[in-house]
Amino acid sequence: MSINAFIDLYDYSENHLSINKEGVHIAATYQKTWNDGFGARGWKLDVSIGDPAIIASTRETGAKIPTSVLIHDMLDHLLSGFGISGHRSEAMALTQLSLRTGADIRPDYEQMVDEDIILGQVNGETLAEFLPPNLLNRLPETPQTDKQIITRLTEQLGINPLKECLVKRFYDLGEQGKTHALSSWKKTGLPEKRTEMGLALQKVLYSGDNAVEEKTCESAKGIFSIANTVCRLEIMETHHHKPIAQYLAQFA
Repeated sequence: MSINAFIDLYDYSENHLSINKEGVHIAATYQKTWNDGFGARGWKLDVSIGDPAIIASTRETGAKIPTSVLIHDMLDHLLSGFGISGHRSEAMALTQLSLRTGADIRPDYEQMVDEDIILGQVNGETLAEFLPPNLLNRLPETPQTDKQIITRLTEQLGINPLKECLVKRFYDLGEQGKTHALSSWKKTGLPEKRTEMGLALQKVLYSGDNAVEEKTCESAKGIFSIANTVCRLEIMETHHHKPIAQYLAQFA
C-alpha cells in the first residue's frame, strides 16, 4: 500500500480532526492568496497544509457535482480514512464521491491516466508500486525507469489498451477502499447520511466563503462541525481566534 493511503482516524492530531460526543470537528484555513506556488484564493483543510499537491478550493462546485472540492476532501478523503493526496487515495476517494453524489467518475480516472500515469508520474508511490500485477508481469526483472516502463507497456499493448488497463486499475483500487471507508466512517459515530451531510456542508461553506470574500479577509480560521442532524462552520480571526461568524445547516 502506498504511503498514507489508508489512515486511522484516531491517528490524526486533534488540531486537525477531533471526534467527540458532540460530533466531528475539522479544522480549515482560508487565505485570500496562498503562497504555495498556485496562488489561489480559498480554503485548505489544516491536515493538508504543506502538501504540494493540494490547491486551495472555494465554494464553487462542478457542473454535475453539487458539492465543492473541499467537501470532497472532508467526506471522501479525510473521514473515509484516505490520504488527502496521492493517486491511490484519489482513486478510493472518488469511489466514495460516486456513492455519495451519483457522479460518473470515469472522466476523472481518464484525466489522471492521460495527464499523469501515462507519463509515468504517480503521486504517493512509484509507478511500479501503482501498476496492477497483470502489467507488472510484462516487465523485465532488471530495474526500469518510469519512462522505460511506460514505453515497454505501450509497445506491447498499444497506447489505448494500456490506458484502458490503467483506468481499470483506478476502478479496482476504488473498490479495494470500500471496506476501510466503511470502518472509518463508523469511528465518527455519525449517521450514514453522507449525501445529505455533503449538501449541508456545502451550504455553510457557501455562506462562509462568500462572507470572507466580501469582507476581503486576508486570512481566517474555520472549524467545520458535523453532528447527527446539523453542520456548522465557525469562522475565526487567524491570530486571536476571535469568532467572526457562524453558519448552520440542518439535514434529515
